[in-house]
Amino acid sequence: MLLCDPPNPGQPPEVSRSTTQQKGRGESGAVSVSDHRSQGVREPQHDRPSWDDRKEQADRRTRVTVLVALAANLIIAAAKAVGGLFSGSPALLSEAAHSVADSLNEVFLLAALHRSRRPADPRHPFGYGKERFFWSLLAAVGIFVMGGCFSVFQGFEALAGGARESHGGYVAGLIVLAVAFVTEGISLLRAVHQVRKQGGGAQDPALRTVLAEDGTAVLGVSLAFTGMALHMVTGQVGWEAAASFAIGVLLVFVAYRLGADARDQLIGQAAEPEQDQRIRALLQAQPEIDNVASLLTMQLGLDSTLVAARVDLRPGLDSEEVELAAERIKNSIAHVIPEADQIFLDVASGARTHWMP
Repeated sequence: MLLCDPPNPGQPPEVSRSTTQQKGRGESGAVSVSDHRSQGVREPQHDRPSWDDRKEQADRRTRVTVLVALAANLIIAAAKAVGGLFSGSPALLSEAAHSVADSLNEVFLLAALHRSRRPADPRHPFGYGKERFFWSLLAAVGIFVMGGCFSVFQGFEALAGGARESHGGYVAGLIVLAVAFVTEGISLLRAVHQVRKQGGGAQDPALRTVLAEDGTAVLGVSLAFTGMALHMVTGQVGWEAAASFAIGVLLVFVAYRLGADARDQLIGQAAEPEQDQRIRALLQAQPEIDNVASLLTMQLGLDSTLVAARVDLRPGLDSEEVELAAERIKNSIAHVIPEADQIFLDVASGARTHWMP
């Protein structure tokens, strides 16, 4: 990969220079360089607006997708609850609980979209990007408790009580499920369309949760419809109980997968391997760098990544050259990979140690 200096070479970024020199042991030293866009180096002006615009547009599209899912789930939850109470169908009541859980989760996701974009402050110097992961974890818990557990309970209750339905109850329940299938399908198509349009948009935990919820809802409605139809034809309530169990197991599985993803991101997940490789290749291509000793990354949010690297510079560079090289390297990283907005370089060169905040 060929690298270039930061754009606008006639207007180099302002650098806050505070140098502390100490004698090091032997013939090596270290220079630690940190970058926080809201507090330190100013990145090229013609790049930042486009990156911010893309983030804002992606958030807006995700918000619309969540709102569409919320409206669909509220309508469907009310219809399923009325139909389930009228017909006494355990499968339909399981689906009503599923839709209620999904509605609550959409509220969590809207909170995540709003709170994760708050600017960094002294108490949270890396920003609030991980709010998305936290609220996605709560959404997973909601799916597990309100959806999965209640569905399994309905299955046991159906087997124990031998649920009976009138012909009118069957018809009402099947009509509600047919309408729910269409409505959930529309919401799912909206989520799939956004994922395809954004190209990798499913990395957004809010969008990924909506996609999982809508896909599960379509499959759950299909299971409930099948269970009710077989109950109506055979007169055996076991079919509906089996549908409730299947819906419950499906929701528990989805909740586990969403929760596991949120857990990994909350405890500090590295950037994607492809992004790591790009950063390493970028560092190795710098003429001043002799060796990349180590490279660590961590996702701080949906589009925020911390980069910490230890590099050895080629011999013969004085302190000013080291300082300028470190500044240019981190600006090159930020220019090529906009997500890398927190950059720390530990640069070993010469016999002096310089600290540049």
